[in-house]
Amino acid sequence: MLTDFNFRVIWEYMPLFLTGVRATAFIAAVSITLALITGIIACACRISGIKILKYPAIAYIELIRSTPLLVQIYFLYFGLPTLGVRVPELQTGILALMLNSGAYIAEIIRAGINSVDEGHIEAGISSGLNYVQRMRFIILPQALGVTIPPLLGQNIVLVKDSALLSLISVVELTRSGQTMTSERFMPAEAFLTVAFFYMCIYFCLKTFADWSQRKLIFREVY
Repeated sequence: MLTDFNFRVIWEYMPLFLTGVRATAFIAAVSITLALITGIIACACRISGIKILKYPAIAYIELIRSTPLLVQIYFLYFGLPTLGVRVPELQTGILALMLNSGAYIAEIIRAGINSVDEGHIEAGISSGLNYVQRMRFIILPQALGVTIPPLLGQNIVLVKDSALLSLISVVELTRSGQTMTSERFMPAEAFLTVAFFYMCIYFCLKTFADWSQRKLIFREVY
């Protein structure tokens, strides 16, 4: 099958694909950073006992998790201008990825915190540690070891989800394949190349995730 492929045209469009890879990497890096911040804040609000913080956080998390990412992208892209808020396509895409991934990250962190053994928390209380000290010295160190693998997995999902931004004309890797297809009508060559670069990004992130599990995960000390 590969003998029918026009590798010369693929090589001709290689600068376009490399530009798409750089754009995808930039979008993913910014979105992951903002999503992590959003997820931490949303988790802190959800587990707090303050109702004015807890219930909006629950509403945000459940709303995002119950609707498709594509719907959220279209809502921001077409909905914000009707409200008089005009945001460029790139910023709209990053905002959508941030809000979507942030909700899942919030639940991952919350699950990690809830996984801490109650006996450890009670031991901290009996030792006279306040809430902040218990979080710092007992809960978070153990929760971090549990949450690192799913957080890295969520980051990989975010990178792949960034392909949906091509539907709102954001110039990234998938959009590069669409450009080549529209100009040369070679969808097989275009999207095989796109798939190859996504696989390279995936294996780089997976390698980092495996390394993190070996080096960074916390273990209980008995």
